Amino acid sequence: MSTEQLRNLVIDKISAIEDENFLQAIKTILDTNTAASGVYKLTEDQKHKIAIGLEQLNKGQVVSNEDLEKEEDEWLKE
Repeated sequence: MSTEQLRNLVIDKISAIEDENFLQAIKTILDTNTAASGVYKLTEDQKHKIAIGLEQLNKGQVVSNEDLEKEEDEWLKE
């Protein structure tokens, strides 16, 4: 069976399913497969925030994990 034939068979079977929970489970599997492919589409806002973060990194505007944990401990004591 070719890839195209298999795809059409799966589409036909999915089209016949009435159970919403089952369809949601299939969607979850497909979403997971898409995420695992390594292709991410970022919004313009996400790209902008990444650019800001990289600029901060290049300027040395960073906080070490150790300092952040100390700050968190102080915050939790309040």
